[in-house]
Amino acid sequence: MLQASRGTVRASLNFNATTDAEVLYKAMKGLGTNEEAILQLLVARSNTQRQDIKHAYKTLFGKDLVDNLKGELGGKFETLIVAMMTAPLAYDVSLLRNAIKGAGTDEKVLVEILASRTPEQVKEIVAAYRKEYDDDLEEDISGDTSGHFKRLLVILLQANRQTGVQADIIESDAQTLFKAGEQKFGTDEQTFVTILGNRSAEHLRKVFDAYMKLSGFEMEETIKRETSGGLQDLLLAVVKCARSVPAYFAETLYYAMKGAGTDDNTLIRAMVTRSEVDLLDVRTEFRKLFACSLFSMIKGDTGGDFRKALLLLCGGDDA
Repeated sequence: MLQASRGTVRASLNFNATTDAEVLYKAMKGLGTNEEAILQLLVARSNTQRQDIKHAYKTLFGKDLVDNLKGELGGKFETLIVAMMTAPLAYDVSLLRNAIKGAGTDEKVLVEILASRTPEQVKEIVAAYRKEYDDDLEEDISGDTSGHFKRLLVILLQANRQTGVQADIIESDAQTLFKAGEQKFGTDEQTFVTILGNRSAEHLRKVFDAYMKLSGFEMEETIKRETSGGLQDLLLAVVKCARSVPAYFAETLYYAMKGAGTDDNTLIRAMVTRSEVDLLDVRTEFRKLFACSLFSMIKGDTGGDFRKALLLLCGGDDA
């Protein structure tokens, strides 16, 4: 439970699902909607508590809370609130389904979820996906992707990463990767896929250090030079998550907002999925990596109720 305490969103101590359901009902009843009341309440509740509010709402009013919220809210704000009302496992499962089943494949979603979740979480996702859609996630992803990108996704879906550090193979892993990339004309992508997909994060961190000593390059530099496209994105995500999941999400959030236009879907996904896990650490890493705080970047890049809700989820400024 240590990790869970690094979230910005915590369970409300004097929680009453019935009272909360009544507050939300009043906020949506009649003409106009009190968006402020809705966002203030929901951000101050844990996801488990939000699920309890959903049940209480249906019991009291015979209506589906999420359907009512969708009817009253709109745009990015609606997307954010619906995401917050979805249980974390169900949210991951629906994101993956939409990434595969829509027009084209949203590789960004596949990369982000499968590279950053723990093996236990991946096993739960695979089981929940089968239960929800009566489909096999591995088959669906395999049918929608190709090449080494597909192979690495399939390896990650097995959720069979070795545990701990295997001291006897750190050097040989580093040498094998060096021979497969920098020392070779062309690249042996399969070697990168196999080693980076199967070793534990602790082991990989030691391999990256050994690789740096051996080659003079960071693993990320080699991957950028030796690979491209979806495979490059996925390998980089795996390496970054092995180094630090909060730093990976700090970068993800930064690039979702940097430059012209905002990648709202990525912004929503990252803020919602990390809000009860490690968003405090993500904020710390963000401040270290970039010349501003996560709070100030959200403030400058979004507007309206969407901004208000995101800033509440962010939970404070690290100016």
